[in-house]
Amino acid sequence: MSDEVQPGFVRVRMDLSYDGSGFSGWAKQAGGRRTVQGDIEDALRTVTRSGETTYELTVAGRTDAGVHARGQVAHVDLPAELWAEHREKLLKRLAGRLAKDVRVWSLTEAPAGFNARFSAVWRRYAYRVTDSPGGVDPLLRGHVLWHDWPLDVDAMNEAARALLGEHDFAAYCKRREGATTIRTLQELALERGEDGIITATVRADAFCHNMVRSLIGALLFVGDGHRGSEWPGKVLAAGVRDSAVHVVRPHGLTLEEVGYPADELLAARSREARNKRSLPGAGCC
Repeated sequence: MSDEVQPGFVRVRMDLSYDGSGFSGWAKQAGGRRTVQGDIEDALRTVTRSGETTYELTVAGRTDAGVHARGQVAHVDLPAELWAEHREKLLKRLAGRLAKDVRVWSLTEAPAGFNARFSAVWRRYAYRVTDSPGGVDPLLRGHVLWHDWPLDVDAMNEAARALLGEHDFAAYCKRREGATTIRTLQELALERGEDGIITATVRADAFCHNMVRSLIGALLFVGDGHRGSEWPGKVLAAGVRDSAVHVVRPHGLTLEEVGYPADELLAARSREARNKRSLPGAGCC
């Protein structure tokens, strides 16, 4: 699959954010459900007066229903004439058309080889939780999970260290037909802020379905004393879903940032990311 843009088109990088509370996830769905992709594509079609033509977005990370994004990245291929005509006013027009829970912050002509999904080298998420006996600050209730047991952050960090590196995360993912569950977890660390909110920073080259929320679910079980710090690593090594690993609620999760290599490495990274991965020594069948 090539990342070359069709003649007569321009690839545009879009940086955006959204509150996921009112969306059924990123990806367009049948049945009229509201999605981030659907809202932006509809707005783009309207402000560029494109009639029935939809210019489809490709996104760095397809977030689930209820998950937020502060640093999401997408791209769209637009006809060069349309881009030349609208580029100066397109950002402001989108701001006037989109609902207030989704914002596009920048629209820039992408460098050669750029693909919002496949060129990314890492995605960084944050999951926020509080164990305050009084619950969550009402002003933060849509972005912070309340856990009604005291949490030991040191024990959670100890457990997290065993999960770092390249592994098959099948035990922490919802399997999808034909998709690999091998990922490289680059960072998993938790810190309690002065306000008592615990922020888990999770960074990987990519994530499989429900991976972050499952990892957090396992660490919460360690933090509240229901499991020892070695338990999440044992679950990972077993390679199968454990009924004790709960997928925590989505509202505590935010996609914070997506990382890309230098411009001259974009195309190579995109080709590499499309290769189906296997662990060293793994059989072919």
